[in-house]
Amino acid sequence: MTNGSATRSGAASAPMLNTRALNRATLERQLLLRRSSRSAPDAVRHLLGLQAQNVEPPYYALAARLADFAPRSLSVPMAGRQAARLVTLRSTIHLHTADDCRTLRPFVQPARERELSGFRKGLAGVDLGRLAAFARELVETEPRTMAQLRQALGAEWPDADPGALAIAARCTLPLVQVTPRGIWGESGQVALTTAEHWLGGPAGQAPAPESVVRRYLAAFGPASVMDMQAWSGLTRLRGAFERLRPELLTFRDGGGTELFDLPDAPRPDPDTPAPPRFLPEYDNLLLSHADRTRVVPPAHRGRNRQGNQAHRTLLVDGFLAGVWRLDGGTLVIETFGRLTGARRDEVAEEGRRTLRVMRPDAVHDIRFGDVLRR
Repeated sequence: MTNGSATRSGAASAPMLNTRALNRATLERQLLLRRSSRSAPDAVRHLLGLQAQNVEPPYYALAARLADFAPRSLSVPMAGRQAARLVTLRSTIHLHTADDCRTLRPFVQPARERELSGFRKGLAGVDLGRLAAFARELVETEPRTMAQLRQALGAEWPDADPGALAIAARCTLPLVQVTPRGIWGESGQVALTTAEHWLGGPAGQAPAPESVVRRYLAAFGPASVMDMQAWSGLTRLRGAFERLRPELLTFRDGGGTELFDLPDAPRPDPDTPAPPRFLPEYDNLLLSHADRTRVVPPAHRGRNRQGNQAHRTLLVDGFLAGVWRLDGGTLVIETFGRLTGARRDEVAEEGRRTLRVMRPDAVHDIRFGDVLRR
């Protein structure tokens, strides 16, 4: 590990961390430089949640990060209500531990209120306090789909836009997706109830911003104020960083942006080997910094997605290097450039491991596709 001659002053003379140094530090904290022996719930907590827009991504995210992972390692805690899926960071669905469901959602509530402001026209004349109380009674009586919410709320406020009413319910209440939705190998439509009802107990208080800054840096640092704002969807976090400045180290990236970090956080040597990793679509590694060049080379920016659809991504030497998909029992790997024979063998072996972990009963094959030219 190397910490460099960091400073607490924040002056322009703060030491510079190059892209590879930032890459290795972030990979280590993301449990991607070497696999962790953590339990699935502990890893979910450390990572401040996992992107869960679809059912499978949290499972593949943990398969890439944990040494002894199997899908049931996550399914069992979810079925036991130790973890749940709800809208939190960046207005997207995340899987969080029960405790983080109760506290991180209040923390990002200002962003949910900002999101709601875009639907004011469809909510003219609607008392949001009454709407929240009415919606809470609906979903705590019985979990409801968004279609059922739209119908019930539309009947109560016939002059309002039903879609805006349902979004208002989602923005004002911490609505979790109940199981079996999200359980590996099971099916179920999206049905919602409140976090308090599903997890038991009242919602927690929003944590102090400083405590979340520390957790963010532990999972994603070194990072700038803008990085954390990109991760959370919040604004005006500068004050929390400034209050913490006396206890943090400061660095600069290659562009001169000030980066903050925890004094004892790992910052590995930039030449530390980084094994290949197969990540799901929307993995937070690629979404949680304003400047993503620590993982996404500028030449590959945007190549892991097509329109609004993100592809599953491949890391080689710690950086985005391709995408992958499953075609039946075949893992199809498409790289953005040619791999050496040794790299190709490493990627294939990591692919075989991923298939063994996630689909142990399937017949497996690996195929390298044409280099993408998108």
